[in-house]
Amino acid sequence: ATACCIRLLHIHIHVDGMEKLPKDGRFLLVCNHRSNFDPILTWQVMKERNLAFVSKAENFQIPIFGRIIRRCCFMAIDRENPRNALLTIEKAAKLIASDEVSIGIYPEGTRSKECVLLPFHNGVFKIAQKANVPIVVCTIQNTRQIFRNVTHLKPTDVELHLVDVIPAENLKGKTTVDIGNQVYEMMIGDLGESFRAEEA
Repeated sequence: ATACCIRLLHIHIHVDGMEKLPKDGRFLLVCNHRSNFDPILTWQVMKERNLAFVSKAENFQIPIFGRIIRRCCFMAIDRENPRNALLTIEKAAKLIASDEVSIGIYPEGTRSKECVLLPFHNGVFKIAQKANVPIVVCTIQNTRQIFRNVTHLKPTDVELHLVDVIPAENLKGKTTVDIGNQVYEMMIGDLGESFRAEEA
């Protein structure tokens, strides 16, 4: 269903750096967030690796889109309630640790409507620490153009880059703030300095 949707919308995904992805074992994938299409496109690229995204609860109510992400085993996170959000983080870590899925998440916590990388909610990096798995750092660009291009019957070229992988052993003893700063700089290194948010 996702592959058909991508073809119908004339989305062309250009992937770079996949050779850096761990050959086996689970991981936490983190990426910048520009559009509701981000998780679906990333899931499609990595469908052989059994990847499930954590997504805000409202996304599950969107017609058609909500149905697709349910079928892809996405999990809802309650960003307004820290206790409930922590429960989702715990559940995600357990799913990875039990070798059921790898988890994808957006540390910005929401879509960036401008071409900037928003400050991170660093608590999400606890998932990798608790499950003792590497962090796969990705960037995605041009997904905000998809709706506009579809309206004008134009194809969209999307760039998905696997920037690098932080090994699990490199996460031990670090605070989530330290990890977040490292990931942020890795993403900026790929996206370019113009994406740096002033308040970051």
